[in-house]
Amino acid sequence: MSRSLPIVFALALFLLPLPAEAQVRTLRDRKLESENAALKRQLDSLKALVDSLRAVEKSSDRVSVLEEGNDVPASASRPMDYTPEVTDSLLTLWYRSNFNRDGDGPGFDMDTVHLSSSVSDTVMMKRLLALNPYFTLPFNEVVKNYMVLYAEKKGVAMRQAMGLSSYYFPIFEEALRRHGLPLELKYLAVVESMLKPTATSRAGAKGIWQFMYRTARSYGLRIDSFVDERMDVEKATQAAVRYLGNLYDMLGDWTLAVSAYNCGAGNVNKAIRRAGGKRDFWSVYPYLPRETRGYMPAFVGVMYAFAYSGDYGLTPEAVGAPGQVDTFEVRRNLHFKQIQEVVGVPLDELQYLNPEYYNDIVPGSGGKCVVRVPYDWSAAWIAADQDSLYTHNASLYLSEQVLKEIESGKGGKSGGGARICHTVRSGDTLSHIARRYHTSVKQLMSWNHLRSDRLSIGQKIYIY
Repeated sequence: MSRSLPIVFALALFLLPLPAEAQVRTLRDRKLESENAALKRQLDSLKALVDSLRAVEKSSDRVSVLEEGNDVPASASRPMDYTPEVTDSLLTLWYRSNFNRDGDGPGFDMDTVHLSSSVSDTVMMKRLLALNPYFTLPFNEVVKNYMVLYAEKKGVAMRQAMGLSSYYFPIFEEALRRHGLPLELKYLAVVESMLKPTATSRAGAKGIWQFMYRTARSYGLRIDSFVDERMDVEKATQAAVRYLGNLYDMLGDWTLAVSAYNCGAGNVNKAIRRAGGKRDFWSVYPYLPRETRGYMPAFVGVMYAFAYSGDYGLTPEAVGAPGQVDTFEVRRNLHFKQIQEVVGVPLDELQYLNPEYYNDIVPGSGGKCVVRVPYDWSAAWIAADQDSLYTHNASLYLSEQVLKEIESGKGGKSGGGARICHTVRSGDTLSHIARRYHTSVKQLMSWNHLRSDRLSIGQKIYIY
């Protein structure tokens, strides 16, 4: 018995309540453990963002011609290669994360804000379920925020977009129907540009579908000193539809394909791998780039706002788009002012309908081009003497000097002395410099009268 006493006493001491100070210390330790776990989750999320941003510095000279992400098969286990297209995509994400785009209302941080609505959650949930099953997301706080944002908080921009939709949506629907894709993909252009054909982001994305340079070129869009077909609504739409179709073929899910339109298939595949191979949107959601997380919910929010616009008092704004347009082939160089002065079509209407000719010159001598005019001016165009049309003030508007200045970047709307000087450093190549300033190697060589792509340290390269 005497030997068992120490054990009894030890057990009694263990069962006694801890002193108050020890209890406080234990509770504090538990709280610290909980806070540490929360911090670890936040650090994991931050690490994913840092990994994406570091990729900008690690991009190589390899060129992928398919899309802005990286053509990584869904089952790939290797790390993602950061091609120039991925760099384009990440730059776009960074600029979109740090600057409001046209049509975005100020003051909404969609990661933290909780928007309230006069419409009950139950009603919004039922309406959401009634939308197209290809794109409907489960109702939650994230999706609700974007539904409220587009239906109630962006009234002016949405009314303008609804007015423009009567002109542009038929173009989108025809292309989507021809390729067998869901017609609801037309709402992506609203998220991207609010249906503005000349929309330009600080990252260099242009047009109603916001194509970056390399992706646009890889899908056959012409971009040079006279033409930027990213702003040609019909041609850009054809490219966007093929791009979306390719993304769906790669990813096999429309919510992921829509997300990939924003950040590239490579980034989505990377998120799938981090999610342990799960391919549903909400499993992948935490691992997507920050800006892309809200892209699919924003798309659903736009679709919801259009579908239930009447319930929110959203009516299309008159935007002055012509009801009917006629097209004419041009096989010689032609200035918009020649058309205005001979045919009578107002200059601003020509610029509105033909934004891809951003120097107001149709370069028909380089190949067949098309000019769109309001249908009301079709008869006047046909009646005009064609020789007189092309020769009228040609020496003023289309002189050899004018054309050369535009080709060199010193003339036209983009000229006028806006020049950047880049000093070549160790490791610089023309492709690096072109990528940095969102232009092409060919354009750099033309601007700087270079006969080869060889550079020397200290050499000055001018970008107009």
